[in-house]
Amino acid sequence: MENAVDIFAPRFQNEDAAREHLEGLHWPDGPVCPHCGSGNAKRLPPQRGRKTKAHPEGVIRKGVVQCNLCRKQYTVTVGTVFESSKVPLNKWLLANHLLCASKKGISGHQMARMLGVTYKTAWFMMHRIREAMTDVEGGPMGGLGATIEADETYVGGKAKNRKAKFRAKRVGGPSNVADKQPVVALVERGGKVRSFHVANVNGNTLRHILVTNADRESWLMTDEHAAYKAVGAEYRQHSVVVHSKGEYVRKGVFHTNTVEGFFSILKRGIIGVYHHVSQAHLHRYTTEFDFRYNTRKVSDFERADLSLLGAIGKRLTYRRTSGLGA
Repeated sequence: MENAVDIFAPRFQNEDAAREHLEGLHWPDGPVCPHCGSGNAKRLPPQRGRKTKAHPEGVIRKGVVQCNLCRKQYTVTVGTVFESSKVPLNKWLLANHLLCASKKGISGHQMARMLGVTYKTAWFMMHRIREAMTDVEGGPMGGLGATIEADETYVGGKAKNRKAKFRAKRVGGPSNVADKQPVVALVERGGKVRSFHVANVNGNTLRHILVTNADRESWLMTDEHAAYKAVGAEYRQHSVVVHSKGEYVRKGVFHTNTVEGFFSILKRGIIGVYHHVSQAHLHRYTTEFDFRYNTRKVSDFERADLSLLGAIGKRLTYRRTSGLGA
């Protein structure tokens, strides 16, 4: 039973077991060529790979499959976020599980200590896993009879530091004060969340996010931010909760408590676990919190398997992450 699995399961301890688990998820009906899509293939015995200082006789490659159509060789990691990694696959699966099971995230330094790798390696591994967590389904949320809550928040620094940073810039002095970054989130009540790091919170950015992610037949619920007024008119119904007058719930239906609850989890993770998140990578962290929220009704191990399934067809090179950073 899945509930009986723990982090001492063979797939987290043994590379062969990890590969077999990944193959079972990615190839339930047998190997599929990532190059041509053919299911006609044959398994090859362990192959002798390139020679390295650590392996002067050549690295032994297991799990190699040859396509009978295009004749190319591949393994289950080809075409996934795990491709070309020197980290053992069982450590990848353990890192994936730890990130999926940690409700508010896990720091790169903590991950490095637990896996026995460098911080740089752990940092890059975690960003690859976040890439696998990306929701590629697309399509609008909500629809007729559904309620979409929309709200914005600011993460990445204390409010009092914003004036300090502006003052330091104005006088030409150095500043190590982190400025807050705006994040907009849409939550379908009883459903999924999608959050976005935006440059500015205004009518144009909010409208673009809403009309591309929320069905106009939905009931839109927001606070009194003026930027929602124009786009709200495009929806079947738009209701406003006036926080400035102390109103947070009206008749048990009019509220934005669902999206604010998601923001509370996001902020606890940023403040208590990650401490600092750069602007360049904030969207990857919001993806991580979106994924855990959207899979909140399944077990940690089922959530980890969903992340592994999401690794298919996604590549993230170190260059694409713009170098080392928080």
